[in-house]
Amino acid sequence: MALAAVEPVIRVAVEVTFLRMSAPPAEPGPALPAGARMERVARCTVPFYRYLYNTVGGEYVWWLRRAAPDAEIAAILGDPHVSIHVLYLDGAPAGFFELERRPGLGTANIAYFGLLPHAVGHGLGRAFLRAAVDTAWATGCGAVTVNTCTADHPRALPNYLAAGFVRLRTLREVWPVPVRLGLKVPERLLA
Repeated sequence: MALAAVEPVIRVAVEVTFLRMSAPPAEPGPALPAGARMERVARCTVPFYRYLYNTVGGEYVWWLRRAAPDAEIAAILGDPHVSIHVLYLDGAPAGFFELERRPGLGTANIAYFGLLPHAVGHGLGRAFLRAAVDTAWATGCGAVTVNTCTADHPRALPNYLAAGFVRLRTLREVWPVPVRLGLKVPERLLA
């Protein structure tokens, strides 16, 4: 019996923080700046999704969807409980979030959220996060969830907390990131 070849991986150690918002924010959020708009992508294609995911997550070891075959991504994008929302700035993509509605649990989960590298540091994050939160609450859910980890941008967790999310728990995970993905893994994250 032949053994399957084992794919080479880089072991990445992260602390994953799970957060929840149990009521919509009481105060209105900041508006998106002039030249910015958010749009739900009605029929997101796999290549466009990969562009968004890979570009936003390239600096932050976003690897799960990179490793997934196109058919798996297409199934996610075809799920009626999943929606993709893109932030445009002056007509060009500047960020995106993926929203998973979980009717059985009564929650909406912001599965992925982030800005493209050219949009980071320009004051868009807070307003875009609030737009994502408002979009999630508009689904009629009873709570909104999100998680972040120590591989994400250092302002991710403080921004979620400032937006009104409450920390539920933090877990240590070790990810087997396939070498073939070519991701740059910061030395501080190597297991």
